[in-house]
Amino acid sequence: MTQWDRRSAMASITAMGAALLAPMALAKPKQPSSVKPPNFIIILADDLGYGDMSVTGSRAIKTPNIDRMAQDGLLMSDAYASANICTPSRAGLLTGRYPIRTGLGWQVIQANDENGLPPSEVTIAEMLGKDYRSALIGKWHLGHVAPYWPPTVQGFDLFFGLPYSHDMKPLSLYSAGDGVEFTQEDVDMVRLTQRFFDRAGEFVAASQNQPFFLMLALTAPHIPLHPHPDHHGHSAAGDYGDVVEEIDARVGTLRQQLEQLGLAENTYVFITSDNGPWFEGSSGPLRDRKGGAGWDGGYRVPLVAWAPGRIAPASTSNALTMNIDFLPTLAALAGRPLPANVAIDGKDISQILHHGGPSPHDELLLFDNEKVAAVRTDQWKFVARSYYREYDIPLAAMGANLLFDVRADPSENYNIAARHPDIVKDMRARFERARANFEPLARHVAPEKIPIASPKPAPKAEPMP
Repeated sequence: MTQWDRRSAMASITAMGAALLAPMALAKPKQPSSVKPPNFIIILADDLGYGDMSVTGSRAIKTPNIDRMAQDGLLMSDAYASANICTPSRAGLLTGRYPIRTGLGWQVIQANDENGLPPSEVTIAEMLGKDYRSALIGKWHLGHVAPYWPPTVQGFDLFFGLPYSHDMKPLSLYSAGDGVEFTQEDVDMVRLTQRFFDRAGEFVAASQNQPFFLMLALTAPHIPLHPHPDHHGHSAAGDYGDVVEEIDARVGTLRQQLEQLGLAENTYVFITSDNGPWFEGSSGPLRDRKGGAGWDGGYRVPLVAWAPGRIAPASTSNALTMNIDFLPTLAALAGRPLPANVAIDGKDISQILHHGGPSPHDELLLFDNEKVAAVRTDQWKFVARSYYREYDIPLAAMGANLLFDVRADPSENYNIAARHPDIVKDMRARFERARANFEPLARHVAPEKIPIASPKPAPKAEPMP
């Protein structure tokens, strides 16, 4: 095998998880006996990297429960977050829209900020409507002052969690809805993940006789890291690995509860991350990490989908998808219409889930704040922005054409634009079209900062002999 062949073998997660090399089953999944609309659980880790689970290649972190979910369901290798940082990514996930449309495409909401997800935006909870019981447990980070707060204003019947990241101050644990007055309490950081999963289990048990939607938005493994005593010191990946292994153990407990309650065959569970890893964690074979401009390490995330009797076991897919696809997909699975008079950028991926179908996306756009940073198609990636020292470099605007065959070179190491002028022409046209369509929506217009080489000093005059 040549070096390039070895790089090609890394192009999908399945090459890193030998236990999941079985081909995608194309048979129609068994229809469940229940006619009740399906339940949905999205487990959203915070800053979990593409390579941070053993099923996606980690040797230092053991995740047997998530691995088993993948083995009994679907592992997707080319799933993207809609931003490389958390606030815009969460806005994209809940609305099905590129975050720049919601006004939250710029940076993350800080403790002193007063902006948030506009009430006019339609979330998954609002789309599912009153036929579903909806809960958001964990991190919100989409506004912590009225009219954006608490999440019950956006269709959730129950909220239990934090207003923003757990490294921000002041910090309290809040609850709202479900017949409970708005309350707050101190945060036990060591047992925070346990509290979230325990509350999620209570919600599932209380909702078992009606359709439910649970968004379990964890604060881990975002730093600071606070391993639970039951897991502290167990992972070869330090505190970070301990925290991820706790998540895995609690995923196993949640699955067991679904099976014991007889809910497993009518529930879709998705496990993913809001963006790539930050100062710790692994982006696997991908280039860069959280906040890293146009490179995949900040956007590409693990995605496991589990639904016994609906998703065939040992399934894998490298079809393009993004977290903006959750809203239209859950709408299709629940038989609900899409929000009216709203531009939805996500696509229904139920054919991927059930039949191994192709991606409904012709392209995906990657935004760095409110700038188009890259364009991804099935085979190709056009990178338009990168960082170097103090510069946010608009590579495409400077005339550079960075083209990568991400199927053969997932690390985006080798620019092959010179060999594919027709592809470059097409990808640059896609980039310019995306800029024209979306960048006028920006709330923070900043001029491009193009680095200019400093002039060389004039040589010193030599003294006359």
